[in-house]
Formats: sequence, structure tokens, C-alpha cells
Amino acid sequence: MPTSSNVSYPFVYLASQSPRRQALLQQLGVRFELLLPRPDEDAEALEAELPGERAHDYVMRVCVLKAQAARARLDTSGRAAAPILVADTTVTIDDAILGKPRDTDDAVEMLTRLAGRDHEVLTAVAVVDATGAPLPAVLSTSRVRFAALARDALVRYAASGEPLGKAGAYGVQGRAAEFIERIDGSYSGIMGLPLFETAALLRAARIDF
Repeated sequence: MPTSSNVSYPFVYLASQSPRRQALLQQLGVRFELLLPRPDEDAEALEAELPGERAHDYVMRVCVLKAQAARARLDTSGRAAAPILVADTTVTIDDAILGKPRDTDDAVEMLTRLAGRDHEVLTAVAVVDATGAPLPAVLSTSRVRFAALARDALVRYAASGEPLGKAGAYGVQGRAAEFIERIDGSYSGIMGLPLFETAALLRAARIDF
């Protein structure tokens, strides 16, 4: 009987409802099935910050918690064994963590804080192999420079609805691209799934793509 060390898998479970992560996996040619939280799961609770927590520690911790929750979800689902991919993204400036805005007003305040300055986008990625063993999580760190912007431009952008559901209140692949003067790092990592690191993890988990 073949062992897990020499079996490959035709797909990965993606424990994320982000359409951007789905599109990035498709870009790599990776087949995936969604493994989303059940209605009785409090997925938002996993993203709660701890007092005094640094952004780098936060995003890695949340990613690992998401991986553990996804593995437990698969164990009770009756679905076929396969590796699981999870990721978490946050934005940080002045040692503060900027998560998803509560509403458009909160989005404007976040964007005002970013305007005319550099900030970091951190994306952690973790894979649980088909046996349930976690691979070491990895962290992609990118630096983004926003142009100095008038408040009315930020208000218009927030009113578009695009910032909602996005860490730091913007999506690099959307209308906010006009605000970005410079990027140092991984464009796909800023989108939410750094492809270089992700591909290496998936190959280590023996995903066939």
C-alpha cells in the first residue's frame, strides 16, 4: 500500500472564500475545492487581536488557528483526505494592525492613515498535509507606498464598497491601484496569496499541478 510520502493529490482544499485567492490558485493551475466555515463556527473570533500583539506575530498566529479549524472541519465532513491551504493577510503601520474596516467611515479613516506614507502588507500561508500534519507556516512581507491623497478621493473610493472585507481597506488589484506609488515585495502576497511561497508549500504537500 502506498504511503503518504509517495502519494500525490490532484487538488487542495482552500479554506478561504476570498475570490482573489481562488483566482491566484487558478493562475498557478492548482485545482481546489472550498472548505469554508460552517454556520455554527465563529470564524471572526479567530481574528481577534491579543493585547500588545505585534502584527507579524498576529498574522502567523491567526493563520495557524485557521489551519487547525479547517482540519477539524475536514475531519467531521466525511470528505476525501487531501491537503488544506489557508492564508491570512493584514496591513500594519505605526505598529498598529489594520484589519477589515467595519464600515465606509472606518475605511476612510484607515486610508487617511495610509495616504502619503509607506505601510507593510503581511500574508501568512499554511498548509496541512493529507495526514493532518501541519507544514511550517510562511510569511510574505511587502512594503507599499501610497500617494498623498485628498480626502474626497478616499471618500469616493470607500463609497464604491471595494474596501469592505479587505485588510487595510483596499485591494491592490482594484481601483486603489491608482493610489499606489511603489511596491517592494510580492504583488500576489498583497492580493492575499504569495504565489512563490504558496507553490513551494503545495509541492511539499505533494499537490499535483
